[in-house]
Amino acid sequence: MSTTKEATEPLWYFVHTYSGQEDRVKKNLEQRIATMDVRGKIFQVVVPTEEVVEIKEGKRVPKRVRLYPGYIMVQMSMDDESWYVVRNTPGVTGFISAEDEKDKRAKPVPLEPWEVANILQQIASEKPKTRIGFTKGQSVRITDGPFAEFIGVVDSIDMDKGKVSVLVSFFGRETPVELDFLQVENL
Repeated sequence: MSTTKEATEPLWYFVHTYSGQEDRVKKNLEQRIATMDVRGKIFQVVVPTEEVVEIKEGKRVPKRVRLYPGYIMVQMSMDDESWYVVRNTPGVTGFISAEDEKDKRAKPVPLEPWEVANILQQIASEKPKTRIGFTKGQSVRITDGPFAEFIGVVDSIDMDKGKVSVLVSFFGRETPVELDFLQVENL
C-alpha cells in the first residue's frame, strides 16, 4: 500500500467483507482499533442497514436489512498504519479502490460527502420502508374483503398509503379496486 506516512483528514471508505459477515467484521475491527490504539485514526465503523416492513403471508414483518451486503463503511484518516489495521482485519477482503495514475497501484477511494450524507440519512430514517412482493402489471390474488379469491393485475402502487390498485374483471370490464397491501398476494 502506497499511502502517505502522515494521516490525512478523516474520510469515509467502503470496505469489502465476506458477505453475511459484516457485523462480525465490524466487531473485529472495533476490537483491533482499541487494542492497536488507533482511535485517533479510525473513528467510526458502520454496517449500513435500514428498517423495512415486509409483507409476508398477509402479515407485516419488520426487519433490518443491509443496504450494501458485503460492505461496511469506515471513517478514517488514511495512512499506512490505519490502512494496515483495516486491511488485515479478519473477514476484510479489501477497500473499494482505483488504480493510481502515477504508480499504477490500487488506492482506496473515499466516498463523496453527498454519498455519505445520503447513506447516513437513510440509516437514521425512523420511518421504515415497506417492501412488497409485487410490481405494476403483475397478476395477484385478492385474499381478503368482498373480492377475495379474485385474480387481478396490479395497476398502481401507493407506498405512502400502503395501498395497491388492482384491475379486476367484472362482466368483461376491468374495474380498479383499491386494496391494502395485506389484501393481495402473488400468484
